[in-house]
Amino acid sequence: MKVHLRQIPEGGTLHLEGEEDPASLGLEEAEAEPIGLLEYSLDVGLSDGGLFATGALAQRVAMTCVSCLETFEREIVIDSFATQIELDGNELVDLTREVREDIHLLLPAHPRCDQGGQKTCPASFPASARTAPLPMEKAARPAIWEALDQLKTPPSDGST
Repeated sequence: MKVHLRQIPEGGTLHLEGEEDPASLGLEEAEAEPIGLLEYSLDVGLSDGGLFATGALAQRVAMTCVSCLETFEREIVIDSFATQIELDGNELVDLTREVREDIHLLLPAHPRCDQGGQKTCPASFPASARTAPLPMEKAARPAIWEALDQLKTPPSDGST
């Protein structure tokens, strides 16, 4: 996503709205597949030797649930995108890196199809099954603590 500085009115902002190919976002690195185009609505301007951009971004993605391994879709929406880029003398400023970073930050590290409560994951387990200790853990815990209880603490008066 590139901005031509000459298009920005002096002392004002330029409104940019549209769609762009998401190929440069590198979503496959995060195991997400873009669906459709990246939508954006940005206001860009110049201040103190830099370019600022504020606005909104939206990208629909397909991901695989870590629990049930089914593919599901999710819309990544950034309502308060904001960045400031120092100008380096070029007339063309590329916002791709900043847009990419903000979208990657919202992608879940362990995507689940039931995040957001819109559906129930077929691989969900009851809460009691996830938190209950295994039978072997019940037997092992007392033995571990028992061994520690048998240790003697040296006297605090310095004598051995």
